Amino acid sequence: MVVTGDDHQRLGANAEHWVRWQNNRAFMRMSEGHCAALEIKPSANGLQFVCAIYEQRPQTCRDLARGSPQCHADWSTKADHAQPS
Repeated sequence: MVVTGDDHQRLGANAEHWVRWQNNRAFMRMSEGHCAALEIKPSANGLQFVCAIYEQRPQTCRDLARGSPQCHADWSTKADHAQPS
């Protein structure tokens, strides 16, 4: 996911922990096939997905409305591929 200048500024002092650079473009770091900020935890109902940087998340994540059809589709895709650690 592309990280804009505004996103990078919003991430603050921890930006370099969450962002990787490729040439002059910034992207969210990936870990095990998903955004490194996505924490996947087992729960009583299966898996729980939590953003570790929710208040500082990039605009692309902000534009994906929680509970929207697009959100549920993305969640289903990740749930099918995620393995809790």
